[in-house]
Amino acid sequence: MLITTATGKENYVLEQMRKLPGLSEVHQLFGQFDLIVRVETKDYDTLCDMVLGKFRTIQGVTGSRTLITARFNRV
Repeated sequence: MLITTATGKENYVLEQMRKLPGLSEVHQLFGQFDLIVRVETKDYDTLCDMVLGKFRTIQGVTGSRTLITARFNRV
C-alpha cells in the first residue's frame, strides 16, 4: 500500500502503523507518497478489512493506494 498523510503527521501515522498486526514492512518515503506498507493476508476479504477498518481510520491518513501482487516470488 502507498499511504499519504497530512503534513506533519508522517511520524505519527508510521508509529500507529507499526502497532498493527499483519504488517510485514512499513517504510517512510520521500515524494508523492509518505509511507509504503507491505501487507500479507490469507485472502481478499481480510485485506479489505485491514485497509478499510485499520489503515484508513488512523488519524492523519489522507489517502491510500492498494497494489495487489499478481505473483510473488521469493528471491
